[in-house]
Amino acid sequence: MSADTTATTSASGWLDKEKTIAGPGFNRWLVPPAALAIHLCIGMAYGFSVFWIPLSKAVGVTAARTCPATMGIMTELFATDCDWRISSLGWMYTLFFVILGLSAAVWGGWLERAGPRKAGVVAALCWCGGLMISALGVHLHQLWMLWIGSGVIGGVGLGLGYISPVSTLIKWFPDRRGMATGMAIMGFGGGALVGSPLAAMLMTYFATPTNVGVMQTFIAMGVIYFGFMMAGALAYRVPPTGWKPEGWTPPPAQANNAMITQKHVHVSKVWGIPQFWLIWIVLCMNVSAGIGVIGMASPMLQEVFGGQLIGVAKKFGELSAAEKSSIALVAAGFAALISLFNIGGRFVWASFSDKIGRKTTYFVFFVLGAILYASIPVSAMKGSEFFFIAAVCVILSMYGGGFATVPAYLADIFGTQMVGAIHGRLLTAWSTAGILGPVVVNYMRDYQINAGIPLNQVYNQTMYILVGFLTVGFIANLMIKPLAEKWFMTPEELAIEKKLAHERAAANEVGSGGGSSTKTPGALVVVAWLFVAIPLAWAIYRTSLSIAKMFS
Repeated sequence: MSADTTATTSASGWLDKEKTIAGPGFNRWLVPPAALAIHLCIGMAYGFSVFWIPLSKAVGVTAARTCPATMGIMTELFATDCDWRISSLGWMYTLFFVILGLSAAVWGGWLERAGPRKAGVVAALCWCGGLMISALGVHLHQLWMLWIGSGVIGGVGLGLGYISPVSTLIKWFPDRRGMATGMAIMGFGGGALVGSPLAAMLMTYFATPTNVGVMQTFIAMGVIYFGFMMAGALAYRVPPTGWKPEGWTPPPAQANNAMITQKHVHVSKVWGIPQFWLIWIVLCMNVSAGIGVIGMASPMLQEVFGGQLIGVAKKFGELSAAEKSSIALVAAGFAALISLFNIGGRFVWASFSDKIGRKTTYFVFFVLGAILYASIPVSAMKGSEFFFIAAVCVILSMYGGGFATVPAYLADIFGTQMVGAIHGRLLTAWSTAGILGPVVVNYMRDYQINAGIPLNQVYNQTMYILVGFLTVGFIANLMIKPLAEKWFMTPEELAIEKKLAHERAAANEVGSGGGSSTKTPGALVVVAWLFVAIPLAWAIYRTSLSIAKMFS
């Protein structure tokens, strides 16, 4: 080893992948709460819209000091004497998911070799550092600093934080791949449930007659999130090479499980593999359709059913301001309800895929999803709130389930050695869907309103377009087959990659390896789960209160 390499190793020793190799007595159930600690923090990206209205009054405080209508977006980025438009703030949301996909694709290979701990630390620095830069941007009233801070730098943290546990969890739970990734990715869906009410409470606490309290809230949340994310990153452990759960035997190849390989594909080859692009289309279509419903669910409920939601026989456009305020409360409860289904679906569907297989699970998503999307215009026409709400809830469960199932799908097809890096490249499908779904939905809505279609019917055509998305996904899923032998690494190539990934046969080859030969205390496992379960339970409780208002 060269002097330069030795110096680098000693400087970053506690972050090195070798230091995270678990000892013989390590309990694998400590890894999912570590992943959840990170995902619950970065999942706040879904809830960032809670800041839009306060930020749109950051200068005026009590009322927005509107920028001139002729001001372009490039001028608004640097304007200090007028308030930002919500549409301009909303670009941060687009940046989140575009940069998430790009950063996961670019640095996924590095993550496999550096290990989840180092990736988790970098994710914490980027996501929380981005919040601090955004706080400075609010203080100086510079919109470009919010775009760069949270949107770009924070987006890099999102990408690395999102994929950091994937490969690790799949290797710790080869017997339950779907369930393992479902637990972690459930946290990303739940991040907004925790973060949105927390942000609202903090803004209320910090607000003054001359300050909307967003800057201080960004700082406070950055500090809180950094603590949680660092705890999660430091708790990551990787299993020794060849580790498997006690009593579990890998299923024999090609015995009723032809879709599950025991070999491994190098990430550098996936761009040229047809099956990768088919899974890319599968994820893109499922997410595009789901995002379309998420973005319109609340206004769609209000505009389709109007006064019926509060027992008044009026269309939406005929309601008074007070009546619209009442149905807005119902819509808020509806938004909370579908959020719970989005979260629950990530765990339930991913776990179910362990039983029926990933390909079959996506067939369910596309067939059942197409039926439910097509049923929404019928429910609207018949005035059936129950079937409308039930359809949207199941749709959102499958939207979340698609995210949680796809890492296991990739592991089945491409092997586990570089599944985190391959998953990172696949997330460009999410970036694409984040643009495709909302653009199609918003364009169709505006087009039909301009064409004079009644407000309660403007979503009908959109639903049928989303059925078309699912049909494309169904066909792509149908075409996915096991890989040809030529795509897999040879034993020699695999040995080289394992060396580059700093894998070891046992922890004691590198000292303690970050683990211990003694059995993990059961109390430690309980504490680790309480660390993430308490904030999530608090968020679910508050969400349930909103849902109760809807039904009352």
